[in-house]
Amino acid sequence: MAHPIDFSELAKMVNCNSYSKNKTGIDENAEIFKAWMQPLGFSCQTFAREHIGNHVLFSSAKTAGKKILLLGHLDTVFPPDTFVQFSEDNQWVYGPGVCDMKGGNFVALNALRQLKATLGDIHNVDMLLVSDEETGSDDSKQLSSKLAKNYDYCFVFEAAGAQHEIVIARKGVATFTIDLIGKAAHAGNHYQQGINANLAAAKMIIELTELTDLDKNTTVNVGKINGGIGANTISPSAQLIVEARFTCIQEKLRLLESIAHLVDNPRVAGVEVNINGGVQRDVMSPSKGQMQLVDTLSSVLGHPLKTESRGGVSDANTMSAAGLITLDGFGPFGDGDHTIYERAEKASFARRIHEMSQILLHFCSPVHANKLSHTAAKASAA
Repeated sequence: MAHPIDFSELAKMVNCNSYSKNKTGIDENAEIFKAWMQPLGFSCQTFAREHIGNHVLFSSAKTAGKKILLLGHLDTVFPPDTFVQFSEDNQWVYGPGVCDMKGGNFVALNALRQLKATLGDIHNVDMLLVSDEETGSDDSKQLSSKLAKNYDYCFVFEAAGAQHEIVIARKGVATFTIDLIGKAAHAGNHYQQGINANLAAAKMIIELTELTDLDKNTTVNVGKINGGIGANTISPSAQLIVEARFTCIQEKLRLLESIAHLVDNPRVAGVEVNINGGVQRDVMSPSKGQMQLVDTLSSVLGHPLKTESRGGVSDANTMSAAGLITLDGFGPFGDGDHTIYERAEKASFARRIHEMSQILLHFCSPVHANKLSHTAAKASAA
């Protein structure tokens, strides 16, 4: 764990812009990663896409034993010529994706290299990199859900917590676009002949916001509004962009039913309301199998793995919803993600690479696994 890490490969990934809408940059990033994975014995399957970056699946040989999927994403949130440059100092690395999540992909890559150096051949471990996580995984989540049935466990490489916590739960999220259609009229001469879409939108914003229940960690946010023509015109149209987040199925159902009721019953007579959208990612809830896996990994590593729940979503939500036992947060610790201050702690890379290499070794090599379990038992007894 104390060995210094060469971050030049991470710099190469970071300096290649992979904004979610930059297909060329994302595909170039995939090719960079492919050049590192193939010498480890992985075959590559590319899921070509026309308008977004390609998704790529790296596969190893299969033998008896548990099948493991490592999951990451290639895209970042920064358009070209905004926040593009990798840099580092003694403690931190900086740049778009150093913690979210090119840094996580870098952890997975180097853990696989250590596994290869120990065993000679890697088997039963695959890695999926998708291209659209930052925009909701609208395309890749169908692929991810389909692939989930092929594996026993999934490890996701979003950033670690401040105390290197892994993630066992994430809120679900639903997003909606609500269009309200009224009737334009001159605000001075024909006020009563108009049907005010802005007024209906204002009333709906209040009702939507009141669906929030902080005691249950449920939130509804109207994040963007548009409407009207000018001060002298009764508004003929308005639009709301809405996000709802929830931590359990019951709250999800309550929100969906309540929002549908509000849409069907606008508070201004004559207004027509149309809604598009729905659940983007379902809730990731802790499960018995998941907690058994945490206990196993803690024994393998010889120390407890701290856990946490997060309000943000990731592709872990998709895998968990598909029934695959999933743990997230195996990337490095960092902060400032989605801002120009994004950074990741150098020491956390060494820790996470070591931990993940030991975890993979446990599943890929029964001989090494027995030795590790014996060592952990002795340490616990001491």
